[in-house]
Amino acid sequence: MSGHVPVMLEEVLAVMRPRDGAIYLDATFGGGGYAAAILAAADCTLWALDRDPDAIARGAALAARYPGRLHLLQTRFGDMLDSLAAQGIARLDGVVMDLGVSSFQLDQAERGFSFRADGPLDMRMDRDGPTAADLVNTLPERELADIIAEFGEERHARRVARAILRERAVAPIATTARLAEIVRGAVPRDPSGIDGATRSFQALRIAVNDELGEISRGLEAAQALLAPGGRLVVVSFHSLEDRLVKRAMVAAAGRAGTASRHDPAALRPAAAPDFDLLTQRAQRPGPAETTANPRARSARLRALERRPGTLQATPTTQTPTTQSQGLPT
Repeated sequence: MSGHVPVMLEEVLAVMRPRDGAIYLDATFGGGGYAAAILAAADCTLWALDRDPDAIARGAALAARYPGRLHLLQTRFGDMLDSLAAQGIARLDGVVMDLGVSSFQLDQAERGFSFRADGPLDMRMDRDGPTAADLVNTLPERELADIIAEFGEERHARRVARAILRERAVAPIATTARLAEIVRGAVPRDPSGIDGATRSFQALRIAVNDELGEISRGLEAAQALLAPGGRLVVVSFHSLEDRLVKRAMVAAAGRAGTASRHDPAALRPAAAPDFDLLTQRAQRPGPAETTANPRARSARLRALERRPGTLQATPTTQTPTTQSQGLPT
């Protein structure tokens, strides 16, 4: 886990409150920072998921330190219901999700996530399916522009897409360096100092990995798995992620608004929600953390708790998007 710095770790532990005998899930194992801290904080059992086989392999050392307590599964967190059900787990006392790309993935040029080092234009978290190179070299201009505009919130998405199509007609775009150069040449210099390739790279990564779909499925599944008093803690890193998390948690806590007074449904008493918001607004990392770890600057933490005394939802099966692989520990 060298080089991995878990974001907002103190805040995550303060909300999770790990306790002896409980069962927790780290739905985005990554470098294992949250998992290690939870296991050290209490004599509990922890299940950990990651779609990246490299992350699961890295977790072997931590599993050896906590025999019988840490269990690793290679799967997407959107498939957690089926993956955990296959292991006989239908109830959790807490779930933590650290969304987005991991430091390990960003720092490995051969994974193709970063524009700061040249490497193959890949961006796949689980080494399966189409790559970013497949998208930029095959998609029509309009579809490519829509991805960059929607997932990257790039105002100059049309210009970027036109530049990509122009350059791929000369030669296929196969590396991160070439794509970054093309994108930077298509957008004005950002006065804030943000690299011009940032938004387009984010957009392609989200599209390649269906990240927003995974988040929606994962949030729904996590709520279904929480036992009464169980807590869901989510750390997100950009507005698209945080918006999904906020909407899901607000809805679960019954804060999503009421029907119009002209709607007959407004006459019926609203059912009491099964969840309470633990964070009325997103928590932010402190200045000391953002100074020590600049990647934490955009982090947002939101949390939810299933009300004691409410019935845990009966988990329903999911349509798997990837095959789960349990690794004995």
